[in-house]
Amino acid sequence: MTPRIVLVTGVSRFLGGHLAARFAANPDIERVLGVDTVPPGRDLLRRMGRAEFVRADIRNPLISKVISAASVDTVVHASVTANPAGPTGRTAMKEMNVIGTMQLLAACQKSPLVRRLVVKSTTAVYGSSSRDPAVFTEEQGPRDLPSSGYAKDAVEVEGYVRGFGRRRPDVEVTTLRFANFIGPRIDTVLTRYFALPVVPTVLGYDARVQLLHSEDALAVLERATLHSLPGVYNVGGDGVLMLSQAIRRAGRIAVPVPSQAVPTVGRLFRGARLVDFSPDQMRFLNFGRVVDTSLLRDEFGFVPRWTTTQAFDDYVSGRGLRPLIDPERVSAVEHGLLDLVAKLRP
Repeated sequence: MTPRIVLVTGVSRFLGGHLAARFAANPDIERVLGVDTVPPGRDLLRRMGRAEFVRADIRNPLISKVISAASVDTVVHASVTANPAGPTGRTAMKEMNVIGTMQLLAACQKSPLVRRLVVKSTTAVYGSSSRDPAVFTEEQGPRDLPSSGYAKDAVEVEGYVRGFGRRRPDVEVTTLRFANFIGPRIDTVLTRYFALPVVPTVLGYDARVQLLHSEDALAVLERATLHSLPGVYNVGGDGVLMLSQAIRRAGRIAVPVPSQAVPTVGRLFRGARLVDFSPDQMRFLNFGRVVDTSLLRDEFGFVPRWTTTQAFDDYVSGRGLRPLIDPERVSAVEHGLLDLVAKLRP
C-alpha cells in the first residue's frame, strides 16, 4: 500500500519536521499533515513545503477528529522524546510520550481508514546494566527493567503499540528502536554532552557507545512509511566507540567523577541548563548499550550510510568542535615522557 494521506507527529522537532518535508517532496503522497503543540521554526516550516501544519495536542482526544476529517491512512508517531523542556519538562515529557501515545492509538483504532502505523522507539527499552549481553537482539529484554525517564516511557509506549496491533490486526505496525542520534543538525542530550568543554564521566567505567546519524534515522523512517515492513527493528550504525574514544575525538577533556558524586554533578549541569541528565541516561554513560542490526539489513533492507565512528566524526566536524588542547602539544609531551622513560631504563 502506497500512503495517500500521511500524518506525522512532533513536527516542531528535527526528525518530525524534516520527515514531513521529505513526504511533502514526494509527488506520490497526496497530502501531508504535521501535528505538534507548537509550530516549527521559520526555517523548518519553509522546508516542509506543502505539508500542512496542524496545531494539536495528541494528548487530547480531539486528535481523532484530525485523523478522521483528513481521511488519514498512514500515521508516523515521531514525537516520543528524551529531551524535557522547561522546569516541568520531565512531567510534560512523560505525559506527551505515554498519554499522547495512548490517545493517538485510540484515534487510530477508531478510524477504519488507518492502514499503517510507524512508531519511533529507542534501544533504551533494553536498559543499561552490568549484566547486559554484549549485543541485544529484538527478541531480548532488559535484565533490569527501566524504572524511570525516557526508557520507562518507551517501554510503556511499546506495550500500548503491541496492544493496538492485537486490536487492529489489519494495520501494519512498524516499531523502530533507534540507537542514540548524533549529527551536526540534531540537538539531543548526547550532542550537548560531547560539546561540553569538560566532559564528566563515571570513574572506573568506559561505556561502549553505538550511534546513528540523524540523516540515517530520517531515511529509515521514510522507508518504513513508504513500504510494507511491519515488525520491530533495531536501528544503529555499524561498530561502536568507547566513551573515552568519543571524548578524545571531540577534542574534549574527560573528568572522571566518583559514582557517589554523579547525582550532584548532574544537578549542577541541569541547573546551569547545559545538559539535563536523567538516571537512565547516566546508566547509559556507565555501561553503554549495543544492539544487533541484522534484521534491519536482511529483512528491512537498509544499511546505514554512516558507521558509528563516521557519524560521530561528522557531528564533530559539522559542529566545528575544536580541541581544547593543541594535539601537537599533547603529542610532544607524550614523546618527551617516552624518551624520558627510555633514558631511565637500565
